[in-house]
Amino acid sequence: MKLTAALRRARLAGPAALAAMLVWPALAQGHARVSPAVSVSGKLQLYSLAVPTEKADLTTEKIVMTVPSGFGIDSFVPPPPGWTQRIQQTGSGDSAVVQKVTWTGGRTPTGEDSLFQFLAQPSSATTYTFQVQQTYSDGSIVDWAGPEASAAPAPTIAVKDSLGGGGVSLLTIIALVVGVLGLLAGGFALLSGTRSGEGSDTRRLVA
Repeated sequence: MKLTAALRRARLAGPAALAAMLVWPALAQGHARVSPAVSVSGKLQLYSLAVPTEKADLTTEKIVMTVPSGFGIDSFVPPPPGWTQRIQQTGSGDSAVVQKVTWTGGRTPTGEDSLFQFLAQPSSATTYTFQVQQTYSDGSIVDWAGPEASAAPAPTIAVKDSLGGGGVSLLTIIALVVGVLGLLAGGFALLSGTRSGEGSDTRRLVA
């Protein structure tokens, strides 16, 4: 799937997620996160994984994301320049199920996020929990897999049957705004990647 085709498919995202892309939040700093934090089941939507480099004078060089069951990834936006992507999946073609994604080769400095995007369709209305492992240039590893109150909480998203009906709650609006940082940053990354010509396509790379 070419990049332009992937972006066209991203328009299938729910209106709330697309509207959220117009806002730049001052929140959601300091933790690995998947955005948007609230989305709709059964809909193909654009998601972002953002992982902060927090350790001083080091860079992030490897990110591994374990995909929760029922969260069906369709395709990937090319990673930022310098990063390569490896996918572990079962099956092939339309029956392929992505289980784990590994990004390597990048050098994300202190105070910046490693940002990756993908199109996915959650199968049901539930909370999805991702396991993310981050490796620094000194070999140290941070496992973003703990509970919400821990120092390294696992990224989660809440998937609903619908965001419409009687109106969107304040909590949902806040969650959408918090989640948009990754989407906006990904937009800039896409523009940068397009200009540099380093993104070839968004097809899955089978491990």
